Amino acid sequence: MMEDRLVEAVAVGESVAHDMSMFGLFMQADLIVKLVMFMLLMASVWCWAIIFEKKGTLSRLNKRGNKFEEAFWSGEPLDKLYQRVKKGKRDPLIQTFIAGMEEWHNGVAGGIPKSDSVKASLKQRVERAMTTTINKEMNLLERGMTFLASIGSTAPFIGLFGTVWGIMNSFTAIASSNNTSLAVVAPGIAEALFATALGLVAAIPSVIGYNIYSNALDRYAGRLDVFASDFSAILSRHLDMQEASASTSPKKAA
Repeated sequence: MMEDRLVEAVAVGESVAHDMSMFGLFMQADLIVKLVMFMLLMASVWCWAIIFEKKGTLSRLNKRGNKFEEAFWSGEPLDKLYQRVKKGKRDPLIQTFIAGMEEWHNGVAGGIPKSDSVKASLKQRVERAMTTTINKEMNLLERGMTFLASIGSTAPFIGLFGTVWGIMNSFTAIASSNNTSLAVVAPGIAEALFATALGLVAAIPSVIGYNIYSNALDRYAGRLDVFASDFSAILSRHLDMQEASASTSPKKAA
């Protein structure tokens, strides 16, 4: 314990030598403070892992999305595009398209519906299928964001707890040694404050990362919603064109 070391050193008239490096401050700290520091260090590493993972994932998804939307708006038949992409890599935008196409195929398996109510029901089912897929995909993409928010809000307080605990032990050691010189006081205070520093090291990147990628995920979710709306409009126009074609066919035959 730090208190025992200080008392023993002062009692024999020796000077207390402290390693003021980060590793030295960690090794000389109290057991509780060490546990706090270790937790904060692991939380910081995990937060950085989430930040880099989100950066790479969103970059890949946006590139794939650009490529898919280019093919989608190129005029390629939707059935052909569907057959080509349904066995490809998993992608939220493609999964949304596949969900809409599968519901559409199920709805028109027996032919294009003629009743307005059936057509309206088909449109709703297609939109619901795409919305459900978007929600599922966004839930997967948002994994880890809650952890970032939690560390950003709690890490400073966890570090402060370690600091308070360390300062209490330092003052106890000072009182036991009856020596208030700076050489005795400063090392213990430095060890305690190191916990608060680690708390800030964990919290600051977490808050920044959460804000950046929360906005990026919101933009991506908006992109999926816009695509679903455009795709639904295309299918709706297809139904209307089929209805108009069916209504004009008897006249041509006559």
